[in-house]
Amino acid sequence: MNESHFSLPPKCTIRPALKQDIKSIRRLVWSAKLDPTQLRWEQFWVIECEGKLAACGQLRNFSGAQELGSLVVAKDWRDRNLGTYLTQYLIQQATEPLYLECLGKRLAAFYSRFGFVAVSVQDLPQSLKFKFGLSQLAKILFRIPVTIMQYQENFL
Repeated sequence: MNESHFSLPPKCTIRPALKQDIKSIRRLVWSAKLDPTQLRWEQFWVIECEGKLAACGQLRNFSGAQELGSLVVAKDWRDRNLGTYLTQYLIQQATEPLYLECLGKRLAAFYSRFGFVAVSVQDLPQSLKFKFGLSQLAKILFRIPVTIMQYQENFL
């Protein structure tokens, strides 16, 4: 990864989500207009700052793969590198090939900084083809700019 490592701001900690975090996680995900389905608090990591949930991200498990998803930073905490920190942290936690899908070129550029590269549906493991294939259908039908990406560990 060619991105320097960032530290969390003072009074911020990263931790696995707890059951009582699900309402705050849902609020963050809805505020970013992300897919609110399949939010499982057990798969989330959160950054808590000054006693409030400032960011969240999910590592979803599939057969032979993981998906980085639902990564959101609360509006009041943006531009403090929380998204960068959380992305780096989730990459380190991944134990299987890591994929994600993102809307728009700006997000694709953000994730490419960490070693994610665009891949086609045909290049996906079988366990992700149906899920991400639906996104590609939306891309065609509704002209939504969806990019599927895979993390390349040896990114330089």
